[in-house]
Amino acid sequence: MSEAYDLYQLGRARLREGFAAQATVPLEKARRLEPEKASIREALGIAYFRITDWTSAEREFRKLLELSPVDDYAHYALGRSLMRQGRAREASIHLKLARFLKPRPPGETVD
Repeated sequence: MSEAYDLYQLGRARLREGFAAQATVPLEKARRLEPEKASIREALGIAYFRITDWTSAEREFRKLLELSPVDDYAHYALGRSLMRQGRAREASIHLKLARFLKPRPPGETVD
């Protein structure tokens, strides 16, 4: 296993345990080692969101969208981060995109 992967797993475990602030330390280290790894960026964005660091969460979710532009969760999380910063107009764009990009069972339509 790589060091970045081990750090990522440690960060995810801390998130699962409810320790978002403690999760940021290994996840930030993992990001330095693998800055283009979407899974690390997503987990770090979640950790920042949970500790109410909206601007850092926004940064991570924006980077995640650079890496994967059609990631419905990244659009959703970015929209939520923007809403928390009082940027409702900008947030609504990402929240709408998330809704339309979300995978659905065959035959289900978007209302």
